[in-house]
Amino acid sequence: MKTIEINGHLREAVGSTSAKQLRREGQVPGVVYGGGSNIHFYADERELNKLVYTPDVFKITLNLDGEKTVAVLREAQYHPVSDKMLHIDLVQVVAGSPVTIQLPVALTGNSIGVKNGGVLRKNAKKLLVKGMIDDLPDTISIDITKMKIGSVKKVGELSVPGVEFLETDNRVVVAIKTSRKAVKTDDEDEEEGEEAAEGAEAAAE
Repeated sequence: MKTIEINGHLREAVGSTSAKQLRREGQVPGVVYGGGSNIHFYADERELNKLVYTPDVFKITLNLDGEKTVAVLREAQYHPVSDKMLHIDLVQVVAGSPVTIQLPVALTGNSIGVKNGGVLRKNAKKLLVKGMIDDLPDTISIDITKMKIGSVKKVGELSVPGVEFLETDNRVVVAIKTSRKAVKTDDEDEEEGEEAAEGAEAAAE
């Protein structure tokens, strides 16, 4: 997993008044959960934008006044109108303990079904997983090369070393839907040809 370093400062005052003042100064208040006690901090909004405005998932080295803590992103909260970041929650990585995190889904290959006019539906951009931080990949990679029209790939069919999926097994991650432009695959043509030949033989008998 990729690593990013975020520089910030410990918060001396905690509360809505203090948080508003920090935001006016271009800072974002945050909390690190999961350790012995919660860590209240703030960091420059531009620093945190490198973490949240990206499809990548990072292991975060949070440097707070010289004290470093390893964490992962839990959630960022935004203003409903301006979309400015209001608050950020991180979860501390504890040595020897697994972390729960959402990993992005990456599709590889060229689907047979799409080549034949089917429509690719990516139903899940991210999946909730659990594992040791150093074992987790950057993405959940799914090869769609052999997927035909009508094929679906569900969470229960995925297998990634060191990764435990926390989604329901029947959740559809990716599907190839039919469309007006869809044509038959070579395999489907062969199957229908065999069935027609069998029917002709039966009629002759």
